[in-house]
Amino acid sequence: MDTVKESSEKPLDFIRQIVTEDLKSGKHSVPITRFPPEPNGFLHIGHAKSICLNFGIAAEFGGRCHLRFDDTNPSKEELAYVESIIHDVQWLGFDWGDNLFYASDYFEQLYDFAVALIKKEKAYVCCLSAEEMRDYRGTLTEPGKNSPYRNRTVAENLELFQGMRDGKFAEGSHVLRAKIDMASPNLNMRDPIIYRIMNVSHHRTGDTWCIYPMYDFTHCLSDALEHITHSLCTLEFADHRPLYDWVLDILETPSHPQQIEFARLNLSYTVMSKRKLMQLVKEGHVSGWDDPRMLTVSGLRRRGYTPASIREFCAEIGVGKRDSWIDMGVLENAIRNDLNTIAPRVLGVLDPLKVIITNYPEDQVEEVEGQNHPQNPEMGSRMLPFSREIYIERTDFMENAPKKFFRLDIGREVRLRYAYFITCESVVKDETTGEILELHCSYDPETYGGNAPDGRKVKGTIHWVSANEAVQCEVRLYDRLFSVDNPDADRNVDFKEHLNPESLSSLHNCFVEPSLANAAPGKCFQFERQGYFCVDVKDSTPEKLIFNRTVSLRDSWAKLK
Repeated sequence: MDTVKESSEKPLDFIRQIVTEDLKSGKHSVPITRFPPEPNGFLHIGHAKSICLNFGIAAEFGGRCHLRFDDTNPSKEELAYVESIIHDVQWLGFDWGDNLFYASDYFEQLYDFAVALIKKEKAYVCCLSAEEMRDYRGTLTEPGKNSPYRNRTVAENLELFQGMRDGKFAEGSHVLRAKIDMASPNLNMRDPIIYRIMNVSHHRTGDTWCIYPMYDFTHCLSDALEHITHSLCTLEFADHRPLYDWVLDILETPSHPQQIEFARLNLSYTVMSKRKLMQLVKEGHVSGWDDPRMLTVSGLRRRGYTPASIREFCAEIGVGKRDSWIDMGVLENAIRNDLNTIAPRVLGVLDPLKVIITNYPEDQVEEVEGQNHPQNPEMGSRMLPFSREIYIERTDFMENAPKKFFRLDIGREVRLRYAYFITCESVVKDETTGEILELHCSYDPETYGGNAPDGRKVKGTIHWVSANEAVQCEVRLYDRLFSVDNPDADRNVDFKEHLNPESLSSLHNCFVEPSLANAAPGKCFQFERQGYFCVDVKDSTPEKLIFNRTVSLRDSWAKLK
């Protein structure tokens, strides 16, 4: 059976074209890909692109994708990062089955591979200091110089390397280097370090090892050991591919994966460097890796982004060979499109202004029916309490409003969503400050449901909540974390100088309809005319309801008929 699934809607990207040809030619029977994160931080939206690509190809072509942790630098790794990565990949909707691996699974084999290189006279123990090694390395225009330790005998190198493993030497005193070509125009091929001494306990192997392999040595051999067919990397690894192939060729591994590079994700108004994201967390510019302003997977999840929206975003931007910039609006549109379909509609007032409907019975509370989703009637409806005192949005009233202001003004009539027509008759103000304290309005009892029997029309429709029955809550309004589209553009300016001081504002006196009193953490809603909001999964409690704004609305429904 043909397992290749080609889309009729969109041409295959260049990686899927390679996979298709490899399967057709019989080079591979199925593709085997991998997602190999380093457990030294949380995953971000750029990693999501790689996850969707690797797991997506495996699913589309009937293959499999491995989740493999590149845990070779214990000084920066934590078990908490491992757990967060596993959770994030699962949350995005992907399953690796039994194919969960760690580079540390292969430490003994990697050591044996290094010994094999020594025996082939393709690796040596070097005792140059880090500064000396930089001097010997050369520049982009000048060749490097051979280390004075480069011609040690095999026996001497084997003895020293064993001594490194046995903990006989201090950190930085010895490294194992591949013996390639110090005059190579590719700096990665100038006798790169493949093992270094680190007296650091590992989160999985404890104190078993005091030497750890470097990424370039580990990655290609881990791929080979797992029989990966297509090793997909971002463009910055293109210059590392000759080393990837050299290691596998010299060691004559039975499996030789093909490394293919694609353009990484560059998204406006953010940074994609895990090191810089770590700075933001460590220096307290954000509340943590899951701060909803961070474009980490956990931050996006807490903000209300859905797995489907992130997968759709990654599909929309595609896979290319050249670096390019994606506007943040593309990501925001992806979550709008998804939530527009699935998010129930509710009423919430962020900046309340009290309205007293003077001709409504004082002790009466009636229920009006509100649709949970106007375009999806199968989502049903709920009943909303309506009473003499309600809250509306303060911005929905303006004294002496211009002609095209279709909301409340003295003498002007508007429609209350799902309820009645009301007309503003007077305003109560603070005598000292002039602040508007409340509006006195009248309602037309014949206009229940928003329609007048006499056929008269109103152009404005506003939202509201019943003052006594509404639930008070906090609403956090999140904006872009940076105030410029490329915080890294000027290397002479610290990227943190571009942090947006208005990226978070908290409103503490908001009110939502009572149906939200027991809303589940993480549940998303559309506050009509306001935007999409979700219940915060970390700070919200039954006693203090907290909503995060996921994204604003593209358009207001104020012009709905």
